[in-house]
Order: sequence, then C-alpha cells, then structure tokens
Amino acid sequence: MHVEFPASQTAAIRQLERGGAIVTNHSDILKRWRVLSPYLDRRQQACWAAAETLVIGPGGCLLLASVTGIAASTISAQRCQMRLTEAAQAGSLIRSRALGSGRKLTEVSDPDIERVLQQMLSEETAGDPMNLQRWVRSSTRNLSKRLAEQGHPVCYRTVARLLHKMGYSLQAAKRRQAGAEHPDRDRQFKHIALLKAKFLGEGLPVISIDTKKKELIGNYRPEGKSWRRQPIEVEDSFFASYAKCIAVPFGIYDVAKNVGYVTVGTSGNTAEFAVNCLVNWWKHHGRSAYTPADRLLILADGGGGNGYNLRTWKMDLQEKICDAFGLSVTLCHYPPACSKWNPIEYRLFSHISLNWAGQPLRNLDVMLAFIRGTTTTAGLKVEAYRDEQIYRNGRKVTEAQLRGLALSEDDICPRWNYTLAPRLTR
Repeated sequence: MHVEFPASQTAAIRQLERGGAIVTNHSDILKRWRVLSPYLDRRQQACWAAAETLVIGPGGCLLLASVTGIAASTISAQRCQMRLTEAAQAGSLIRSRALGSGRKLTEVSDPDIERVLQQMLSEETAGDPMNLQRWVRSSTRNLSKRLAEQGHPVCYRTVARLLHKMGYSLQAAKRRQAGAEHPDRDRQFKHIALLKAKFLGEGLPVISIDTKKKELIGNYRPEGKSWRRQPIEVEDSFFASYAKCIAVPFGIYDVAKNVGYVTVGTSGNTAEFAVNCLVNWWKHHGRSAYTPADRLLILADGGGGNGYNLRTWKMDLQEKICDAFGLSVTLCHYPPACSKWNPIEYRLFSHISLNWAGQPLRNLDVMLAFIRGTTTTAGLKVEAYRDEQIYRNGRKVTEAQLRGLALSEDDICPRWNYTLAPRLTR
C-alpha cells in the first residue's frame, strides 16, 4: 500500500535525509499514527511519539512533530522522561535481590503453624447455614497471642495473612458478628471445646443437632439460582396455606465421622420430634458405630425443640434415650445469639442449602433426594428420612416429674451444661 504524505511532512522528511538523518519506514509511522491517534489522549499521543523517536534516533523529534502536530519540545521532554525512567528501572534491576534472598515466609520457616492455627480455628469458626461464609470469633491479636503461647511467635499481621490464605474474610467476620455478648459467652465456648476434645479423644460419640429452616413444599419460587437454559415456572402465590405441607428438617451431625442424618417431619418442631430423631439415629447408626460407648455428648442451640430450659426435652431424653439404652447423655448448649458456631450449621446445613439452591421443592421426595445428594470435597455423607408422625404441642412436665430426673448440672454454666444418667430400674 502506497501512502502519500502531506506536502509539509514530505518536505520535512527530505530535509532530514539531506541532513544525514537516518529515517526509515516513514509510511509505517504515518499509518500507525492514523490508526492509534483517535484512541489516545494528548498525553498518550506525546508518549507514543517520544517512544517512536527513541527508535528512529537523531531527527526523530522533528519528524514526529511534523507528522503528529505535537510540538517538538513536548516530544523531546517526554523522551527525556522516558530515558530517566529506563535508567531508573535498569538500576533497580541491578540492585534487586538475588533469587532466594530475604527472609522466608513464616509458614516456610515454621511448617507447623498452619496446622496449629487450623486446629485453633476449629473451635473459633462460625458459618451461615444458607451459604459458605465463614468467620472467626477471636481477633488476629488474640490469635497471635495464643499462637505464641504454643511456641509459634508471629505478629497479628501474619495471622491476618494466614487467615486470608485459608479463605477467611475480615469483612464477613465484622458483618456477620453475633449480637450482644453474654457475660459467660467465652467461658462456655472454652468448656464446649474441652468437653468435645475429651469425648473425641476417648472415642466417644459427639453429635451436633439443630432444626433447619422450615420449607414450604410445593411449586414455589426457591432461593438461589441454578444453571439452566430456561427458568423454572413456579406459582405466583407464596402462602403457607397453599403448600402441600411444611417440612421441618431436623439434623444430626456426627462430628468425628463427618456424616449427617436429616429427618424431615411434617408436624411441628417439638421436643418429642427431636428426641425421636435421636432415638432412631442411635438405634440404626450410633449404637453400631460406637459399640462400647455408654456416654454421648450433644452440642445444641439454646432454643427450639431442644432448648436448655424446655422440660419436655429433658423428660423425653431421660425416658427414651438414657433409660431405654442405658446411655449417659451430656448436653452443651451454645450461648444466646451464638447458634452459628454450632458445627451442624456450617458443616451440614449450608451445603444442603447450596445443593438445592434455585430448585423448587415440589414434594418431600424431591427434598429428600437433594439432602441425600449433598456431598463436599471433605467427604461429607448425608442420609435422609421422612417422619410423618403427628406430635403434640403444649405437653406439660410437673415439678415432681422434673425432680425425678437423674439430672446433674455442671459447675460451669449449669443452665447450659448438664448430664442425664440412666435411672435405676425399680
């Protein structure tokens, strides 16, 4: 392709050639200018022109000034700036560290620190049962102090970097922080951690229990999104009275074996329903998995059908678990507003919610199928069952019946920590 230069540009080029300047590929310069100039602002145009003069050599400023219309002094000043920058970069490369020099990362010089921090976070972690958000209870300075006490001295900035590396987020921790702290909150958390470690160390069963959010069964618009070519058509109405039923999923999570057991009821979230779920779990799974065990640790929230101040909960546990199977049951309830630290919330319920996100639960069989199909990379397995029994509300337990329980309260936070032992047969 032949390019015709304007008269002024042609004269400038000939003058440069007569003066001995080496100017080559003039047409290429003009073509590049015509293509690039509409996309560049004035400063970027000057930078491009200066870069071209560095390639052209002597006489380049005059040529680029005639081609672009930019003052030769502006191009020359920009070229000087580029040369200074190039020299500074060359100097920094000369002064840069040799490969492998400098202080090593903490996790390289101390390979055990990540494992120790992960073990520490196992008791600090909370999670949202509806997604995979995670956060920790303690601050980075507190974690740094505790790591130093275990022989791993690091600053809080290093702890923050390791937390980010493990997938934790400061924003999530601040946004999802629980409400007002109970005065015995930290004391209870430490007690739960000690009891859990003791039971697991002795090979005894440790389970986490809770009732998941109730779900309307029918062709209703679900929470979340799913990949598909066409959106799912659902009903306009969203009233409980129009639903086929209201599903009440009660979950049991085996902490040691990473297995979940979910019973979907259609009655209410009562103590009798919760205890019956525990009875079925122990009869079909727990008793065979922990054959010599005569003690059981249950981690639970403070309310619902398994509330710490619910008399029917304690009465049913005594009669249907402790007396029936000769099993001593220790209960640890999480403090108010701290249910998100219950392991079942973020190790089981959150994955179930993600598994059926965007899918309408048209019937109980669909719901059970989604629950059974829930897995994780850590090897989580989930079993699901249906319970269509109708449970009574408003049951009463008298003071005499309550005094007849083989109940012993712990010295630490006795409202939240107690043990029910088997009663002697009369």
